[in-house]
Amino acid sequence: MRISTLLLAGACASILAAGADWLTDGYNSQRTFWQKDDHLFTLSNVHRTRLLWKIHLDNQPRQMHALLPALVVGHVNTEHGVKQIVIVAGVSDHIFAVDAGKGTLLWQKHFDSSFHDEPGARPGGVLCPGGITATPVIGPTSTPGKYTVYAASWDGMLHQLNVADGEDVVPPSKFMPPNGKPYALNLWKNVIYTETAQGCGGNPNDVYTYDLTTHKVGSWGPASGGMWGRSGPAIAAHNDTMFIGTGDGPWFPEEGIFGNAIIGIQQDPQTKAAELSDYYSPTNAEWLYRRDLDMQVTPTIFNYKGKELMVTAGKECRAYLLDSDSIGGDDHRTPLYRSSQLCNQSINFASAGIWGSMANWRDAKGTQWVLTPIWGKPHSSFHAAIEHGPVTHGAIIAFKVEETGGKWKLVPAWMSRDMNRAEPPLVVNGIVFAYGNGEDTDQAYPDVGLEDTAARRIPGSTHAVLYALDAETGKELWNSGDQIESWNHWSGISEANGHVYIGTFTSDLYCFGIER
Repeated sequence: MRISTLLLAGACASILAAGADWLTDGYNSQRTFWQKDDHLFTLSNVHRTRLLWKIHLDNQPRQMHALLPALVVGHVNTEHGVKQIVIVAGVSDHIFAVDAGKGTLLWQKHFDSSFHDEPGARPGGVLCPGGITATPVIGPTSTPGKYTVYAASWDGMLHQLNVADGEDVVPPSKFMPPNGKPYALNLWKNVIYTETAQGCGGNPNDVYTYDLTTHKVGSWGPASGGMWGRSGPAIAAHNDTMFIGTGDGPWFPEEGIFGNAIIGIQQDPQTKAAELSDYYSPTNAEWLYRRDLDMQVTPTIFNYKGKELMVTAGKECRAYLLDSDSIGGDDHRTPLYRSSQLCNQSINFASAGIWGSMANWRDAKGTQWVLTPIWGKPHSSFHAAIEHGPVTHGAIIAFKVEETGGKWKLVPAWMSRDMNRAEPPLVVNGIVFAYGNGEDTDQAYPDVGLEDTAARRIPGSTHAVLYALDAETGKELWNSGDQIESWNHWSGISEANGHVYIGTFTSDLYCFGIER
């Protein structure tokens, strides 16, 4: 490992003060991206954020993929005492553990795969890089200070590792077919949930569940487009339903075909099978299908005014507010609210729209907020109450959730400054951290048409920029400038104990925070 330690010892947070965790992609199973347990960042000190350390991890990028979002455990009992540990998956079937206080490697694990692609399987590429594509998830054990990281390797095996030392807690077990493309794992009530997409390895696009008590695997497929919400499924707490969007495909629910939809899946308590429990599709689903405008965004879920609500979106660039008890009403086509088109006026299937996932939080006055990234220019008819200059490449848009007389709506409150391909944000103590990934997102070209290749896109990618914004106004409070030397694809940011983590295509993990 090549390590750059950029501050004196003591600049990072004390382990004794490390009270916050980030154990799963999106912070929790509801994918709120709202870090509630950390108060070290404040509106008055965030401008002092600086690069605390950077570590290069021994992970070979595959296509445009490298490091997945970091996970953080604040207190881990190790043979060398209590440590705050950062867990990062690398696409080349690696798991790394980094000391959060020092930025040094504690251990690493490589998963060997012995399978071969089947004849006729979809070839690799940007969409099917192989290796680990699902962000792992961490769960506590019955022993205080002891945690298990769950990871799905390229061969479809589920691994359970001790966070303290990387050793296997139990032998690996079969979870999914090999060479697929699962997305971020979600752990809820001792069951692991994920979904797959792109038909990688010739595999069907399915939801998969793994019951950690019985070791039974469940699966269900929409018989249509893949499910590629980047942060994996979101789970409604009150009814234990996982929700995820489906990609391009026909919409014929009477025949069990659910393209361009949001589907809800529950585990049967007796058989442990994964079963369809609810579904919703916009009334223009066929139009979306013809234009490759997938419903591919991981939803964000929250409780408000006695309901567990969900907001999701897609490449068309509309936000949908749904009731998790009945996401589309009796006809499965009626949301609580459907926004106007926020962006993507030109109907671009690759470099515009809403991608990845969304976020939500509630302020001290009880106002419920929802945040979404957009790519490209805002729609000419869209305006927010507060705007921070022209937007060309992307931005974060914040909404207030309002209800009057049973009528719900999302009210645009602010739109951030321009960001080069804005990515899913997170919220901590009244601050929004977001970033522009710097990625070349083009997939089609005048000279050759569709050519979504790494060789085309890597040379046009630049570098990521991390931003801190006032969560109530969108005002910029700080940015990382050119400190992040590379870009990333299909990754994300995490925050715990006054540290924000971001990985890059060059397999470098950056830690930003306040010097104390």
